[in-house]
Amino acid sequence: MKYKESGMTKHIGKYSIFCLAFISFISLSLSVHAYILPGSYILKYMIENLGKAKSLEVSQEVIFYDSGPLGGGAEGMETARYIFPDSFRSDMTYKSRQRIHVVSKGEDLTIDDGNISTSSETWLDTYKEMLLYRTRSSLEQQLLFRRVSVSVASYGRFEGRPAYVLGARYPDETKPQVWLMKDSFQPFRWILRTPTEQGSGDKLEIRYLQWKETDENWYPMHIEFYRNDVLVKEINVKSVTVNPSLSRDLFNIRSLTSTYR
Repeated sequence: MKYKESGMTKHIGKYSIFCLAFISFISLSLSVHAYILPGSYILKYMIENLGKAKSLEVSQEVIFYDSGPLGGGAEGMETARYIFPDSFRSDMTYKSRQRIHVVSKGEDLTIDDGNISTSSETWLDTYKEMLLYRTRSSLEQQLLFRRVSVSVASYGRFEGRPAYVLGARYPDETKPQVWLMKDSFQPFRWILRTPTEQGSGDKLEIRYLQWKETDENWYPMHIEFYRNDVLVKEINVKSVTVNPSLSRDLFNIRSLTSTYR
């Protein structure tokens, strides 16, 4: 009789421990999800923390690797100019070629070696969107265009760093999504997907690294681009100038179209 009571006691003890562990796990899961900020607020804090500059001029080195679209390990220099909240211009020189890419008020124009390109911008140009659009509504619109659902937010980790994930439920990386650092709200991963009839297509990833403050404004000093986890492009920022005097003519797509027609 004592043996049976002892066995029953052990059984109840194990069952109690299991129940407590299960309840603790559920409670922890609920508490984590309960404190996830809505995606629109995460973007709001991100924009506020980037700074209040009216414009930026960034000088940077660009490296395209053999697996990239240009091939041959091309290196070049680029000047990126921003007028917030919606105008951007890139002037790049590589392999004795010149490329101008302009985005302004929802329109874009690319000029290759003095000729207007009929091709639209590539995913390699999209890195500027997380840095350019400085209103919540305009940034949400751009992310929605890239199929990132801001209404979906979760909490995850990447290389040990806690982060907010917009557009997917962690650890799902099959959907377009943006990762932001939990403490600073700085974006550090953007996963895009090329849509195909078979599924989500190639995994295209942009990583914003080495954030640095210049005159109370933050900018990533190193940006990496991956296609299916293979590095295809790097940007190394050399200098950031806050509030330079920039002519609006540099961003006038109608005027540029007339000049290079």
